[in-house]
This record gives sequence, structure tokens and C-alpha cells, in this order.
Amino acid sequence: MTRLFAAGERALLLDTKSRRYLVTLTVAGEFHTHAGYVHHDDLIGQPEGTSVRSSGGARYLAVRPTLSDFVLKMPRGAQVIYPKDLGPILMLADVFPGARILEAGVGSGALSMTLLRAGAEVVGYELRSDFSDKAQSNVAAFLGPDGVSRYRVEERDVYEGIDEVELDRVVLDLPEPWRVVKHAEAALHPGGILVSYLPTIGQVAQLREELAQTRFGMTETIEVLQRSWHVEGPSVRPDHRMVAHTGFLTASRLLGG
Repeated sequence: MTRLFAAGERALLLDTKSRRYLVTLTVAGEFHTHAGYVHHDDLIGQPEGTSVRSSGGARYLAVRPTLSDFVLKMPRGAQVIYPKDLGPILMLADVFPGARILEAGVGSGALSMTLLRAGAEVVGYELRSDFSDKAQSNVAAFLGPDGVSRYRVEERDVYEGIDEVELDRVVLDLPEPWRVVKHAEAALHPGGILVSYLPTIGQVAQLREELAQTRFGMTETIEVLQRSWHVEGPSVRPDHRMVAHTGFLTASRLLGG
């Protein structure tokens, strides 16, 4: 069954140069660019794939944004984890529907949305109230009531401890994750997984050293590089630019009781 665009929903508008614009549809609202304006009412009640023209004659194709689209276009306070790393985090953490996950350092909510979209129940620890508010707002905007019902953010310092017990996963996006290892060891059940995102290899080395002194094992660290290709007729080659280093992903499993 085809879902029609509704007021309050996000639409992704693509112009003829493949530029993307994320728009929140409102009754009587307007989307403005240098090429004129588009009436939101021309999209509300229409299916995906609808084409509209601006007052200046520019053509836009409307589709629903993917999670990747939303992460790259959503309002943000903190730097987000990029989609190329969000997918591997799901696999490294082995996220499953109903998984109980503690996330520390929620930032703008990109990782939170990814975990929730996979069906997890997420408790976030975040020191800054502005980041906490932004993350919860973005989760509500993209996932709606279902996502919000499985998401709780507490304004607190994970370095001081974790109240939750029998967790399935602990996922960290903060500068000193080695300070959380002991807390995670107590909070996870045996077999539970800790995943950390870090920008520098020096931080990774310090985390790995701390993990090696605990009951965590099966530890691995990876880096994900993403190279797109230019494909146009007989011209087929790697693009001149690529998304190379963003961060290192480290996963470790709690072994034994």
C-alpha cells in the first residue's frame, strides 16, 4: 500500500543536479531556494516519486529520506558518526530487536537512531543538556512515538558509573572509553559486547591496553574506508575524492561471569 506524504512528515527533495534538501512538510508551508518556492501543499497527500516545480520553474523529485539522508541533513550540535561507520557498528555490536543497550555520548542522536531503528532499547548517558535535547528531538523527528518509547537519555557522566545491569551492549562515543571499561564489565552480562568509536589510534591503544587487563576478549579494531566510483558511459574510474578516515571501531566481548 502506497503511503502518501502527510503534514509533519519529512520529504527529501532532489533537484536536477542531484542536490538534496530535507523539508518538514506543513500545511500552507513553503520551501524556498534561489530558484523560487515550492508549496508544501503540492506534496501533502501525494505519493513518493511526485515531481513538483518551484515558482521559478525548477523541478524537484520528492522521496522519503533514508536514515543516512536524515543523519547527514538533520539539525546537529555535536559532530555525528557518519553512515559508513554506523552500519559496521550494528554488525560489530550484533544489535538485535529488543537488545538492551547503554550508549554514552549521544551527541546529536545519529547512533541512537541507528540502534533504535534496528529494534534496540537504548539508554543514553550525556553530559550536555543541549546535546541531550537535540538527540531526543532528532529521534522523535525521524522515528516517531515508537522510537521515543524505547529511548531514554539521562544527563550524567558515564565515567562515574553505570546504573543499568544485565545489559546486552555498551556503545561508546567519547574521548576516554578506557575509563568506562570497568563499569561496562559490571553492567554487561557474560557474552555482552562493548563497542567504542575513536578518532585517533593513540586512544585505541590505550583502550586496548585497558581491555586486556579485564574479562573482555575477542577484541578487534577496524577502520572503514569508503570510495565511490564515477560511472558515466565509457568513463568508469574511482572518484577523485573519498571518505577515508573518520574513526576507529573497537569491539570486545565480555567472557565469563
